[in-house]
Formats: sequence, structure tokens, C-alpha cells
Amino acid sequence: MSKLVDKLWDKIASAFSEIGEIAILILGIIKGFPRIIRDRKLILEQMDHVGVNSLPLVIIIGFFTGAVSSWQAAYQFQGFISLSFLGSAVSKAIFIELGPVLTAIVLAGRVGASIAAELGTMKVTEQIDALESLAIDPVRYLVMPRFLACIVMLPILTVFANFIAIMGAFGVAYLFQNVSFEVFFGSVKTAFEVKDIFGGMTKGFFFGASTSILGCHVGLKTEGGAEGVGNSTIRAFVLAAAMTLVLDYFLWTTLFAN
Repeated sequence: MSKLVDKLWDKIASAFSEIGEIAILILGIIKGFPRIIRDRKLILEQMDHVGVNSLPLVIIIGFFTGAVSSWQAAYQFQGFISLSFLGSAVSKAIFIELGPVLTAIVLAGRVGASIAAELGTMKVTEQIDALESLAIDPVRYLVMPRFLACIVMLPILTVFANFIAIMGAFGVAYLFQNVSFEVFFGSVKTAFEVKDIFGGMTKGFFFGASTSILGCHVGLKTEGGAEGVGNSTIRAFVLAAAMTLVLDYFLWTTLFAN
């Protein structure tokens, strides 16, 4: 019993220690903000990696998310609600929930894991130590550009995902449910609220922040050579995806619950 208690206490202490390390990392990022203009090339390179290179995957995920949402909504409406409300139901779900969350989870796998692998490799090969020996702050040089790229590009990718998902939903509604363009988008217009779009983008901002910070934190703590890099990659994705869902709950209750 005492061993179990000791093990539990070690886990709790380790968790609090890790939270403290993440807080210190965030402070280091903030300290690097005055260098944004001078480091703009690094930031733009990361924005290209996070945003532009992720666009094809986001388009595929968005299209099929909208398509399956349209099928599911039509199935649930069957015999109860007219399909003329299909557009409003699907668009609300996409703007508020599906677009931001699924985009963030995809980015957690593609970007969060990539950041952890890249920084982890630099850590175990002592490249980060080399930067410190040259008086270059690794947080400012490596972490801050990735953080800014994620918080800027994830809301933009969310907007792209929303648009593609709506078009995928309309395609299914038009081709298989006999819902016309006028009826579908008239329903979307009826239910549309600007706060839904901005709420989803706000979620994207926080999801991007958590994904980048966790990816960088895990990468910088990597130990154990190639095996350690592999473990860090998996851990970064798991933590980022879990944090996305946790943040989603609290953000939804803050932004949309009345």
C-alpha cells in the first residue's frame, strides 16, 4: 500500500513539476516577442510549414467531415424534421464544433508530433546545447516562431475547413437528399451568427497555442536517443489531442453556453 501511495505521490509531483516547466516556457516565449520583427523569416517559415503544407490534409478532412455530417443529420431528421433545416443544423455543428476540433486534432498529429520530433532530435544530438554555447536563446529561436505560427495559422485553417465542410455537406444534400441550393443555403443563412465563426476561430487560437507549447515542451525534454525521440513524438500527439478536447469543453461553456 505504501508503495502505491509513494508512486501516486511521485506522479502528482511530476505533474506539478511539468506544469511549472510549461509555465516557464510560456514566459520565455513572451520574453521573445520584442524580437518578432527581427525573427520574421523564422516565423514565416513556420507559418508555411504549419499552414500551407497542412492545407491539403485539412481540405480532405473538412470535405468528408461535412459529407458525413450531412448524412447523419438527414438520418436523424428522417420522419421527425423537414430536410429544409438540414443546412442550419449542419452549419451550426461545423462552425462551432467539428471544424475547429477536427482541424486541431489533425494538426496535433501533423504539427505537434513534428515539432516534438524535430526539437527532440536537436536535443539528443546536442544541437540545442550548441545554440546555447553561441548565446542564442533556444526558446526565442526555436519555440517562439512555432508558437506564433500555430496561433496565427490554426484559426485560418479552421475557416478553410469550415468552408470545405459546408460544401461537402451541400454536395451530399444536393446529390443524395434532393435538397436544392436555395433551400440548403437559405437554411444556413437563417441560422448563421457571426459569433459562431469567431467562436470557432477563438477555439483555433487556443488549440494552436496548446499544440505548439506541448510539442515544444515534450521535444525539449527528450532523452534517450532515437527511442526517446519516438516516444516524445507519440507523447506530444497524445497530450495535444487530449488538451484539445479538454479546452474544447471549457471554451464551449465560456463562448456559447447561456
